[in-house]
Amino acid sequence: MTNPMTQDPADLTPERRAEREEVLAKARKAKDVSQTTILSTEQKNELLAAAADALEAHSAAILEANEKDLAAGRERGFADSLLDRLSLDEERIKGIAGGLRQVVALQDPVGEIVRGYTRPNGLRIKQVRVPLGVMGMVYEARPNVTVDAFGLAIKSGNVPLLRGSKSARHTNEQLVSVLQDTAEKLGHPREIVQLLPCETHDSVQDLITARGLVDLVIPRGGAGLINAVVTGATVPAIETGTGNCHFYIDKSADVDEAIELVINGKTRRVSVCNSTEVVLIDGGLPTEDQARILTALQEAGVTIHGDKAELDSLVDDVVQAVEEDWTDESLSMDITAKIVDGVDEAVAHITKYSSGHTEGISATDYGVISTFEKFVDSSTLAINASTAWTDGEMFGFGAEIGISTQKLHARGPMALPELTSTKWVLNGEGHARP
Repeated sequence: MTNPMTQDPADLTPERRAEREEVLAKARKAKDVSQTTILSTEQKNELLAAAADALEAHSAAILEANEKDLAAGRERGFADSLLDRLSLDEERIKGIAGGLRQVVALQDPVGEIVRGYTRPNGLRIKQVRVPLGVMGMVYEARPNVTVDAFGLAIKSGNVPLLRGSKSARHTNEQLVSVLQDTAEKLGHPREIVQLLPCETHDSVQDLITARGLVDLVIPRGGAGLINAVVTGATVPAIETGTGNCHFYIDKSADVDEAIELVINGKTRRVSVCNSTEVVLIDGGLPTEDQARILTALQEAGVTIHGDKAELDSLVDDVVQAVEEDWTDESLSMDITAKIVDGVDEAVAHITKYSSGHTEGISATDYGVISTFEKFVDSSTLAINASTAWTDGEMFGFGAEIGISTQKLHARGPMALPELTSTKWVLNGEGHARP
């Protein structure tokens, strides 16, 4: 991707110039809406509830558009995991609409007083939550993100600029059309949500370098997309990391429970970022239990990767692991396994390879759990629970805009409070500073 702000417009092709102008024009409209259209909590909830109803009412048109994207994806040879991310059906549309209704039920963060106090001289000071403004979203394949971003942005007082992938173009266009029609019927500007062009990757760079128009950009997708946005953005960006999630089974674990948790984390839905990718097994467990864990995974349809010299004595059909097995998401029915010398080696391995998303542990020894909690530095730790729980809806957020693996300004599943900033308000009675 080239940087549009360093290019002479005369050097651009007519098509490229038109694409850039479309992005910037929509960003200007979004900026205007963010400054002139301030919805009350009641108006926000009315819009989101109406949008949920409209999505369900127009499910046939949405599914028709989605089938065009799926057909194009199959023709292009998309992997099953990508097609799964792209695919919608009646139940998924109901789930997307249900997510909006959950957001309606959540407390509006705008105007919340984070803290307030009175100084000895009588000056009253408070810190209040305010919207961020224009929120750019860059994401791949998953059309549910289109609606999640809309819902969370509107409830937190922001205006979303959505740059979905070309692979979901027809679906996203139909979804945004429904959302815009709903807003217009309620007397709000259609530009309260907009979809950006996706024909070339340059439109991403147009968005993430639109300083003064875009207040925040959030990438959501694979490592390549996230890295390109975070390193190329000149507007503030929040890194939503990939999910190279680990699950450690300690010698003190209830092995039956541990097996259930690792299989749930791995197989529930392999195409999502909270899927378990690596299982670390304590060498202190009896050999038959080590074998039982790996066999259970295979019986669930999971392919085991690892050091064949280490694992061949426990289970058949091990695939020799390569470096990418330890570092990357598989997003498939594959898991990489390693026998470790207790919690200390497990922590060391996680520290070396983790993407900072979610790490789980199965153990009953309090000291082991305490060590894991203290030294594993990821956004979410699942103690005797599946990594699959790392999800905004499961956290009670209604939906999520992404899962941040950075430490500033938000970390973990991001929902309404994470999409606000704050401002300070001083109330005095003729307080002039001496």
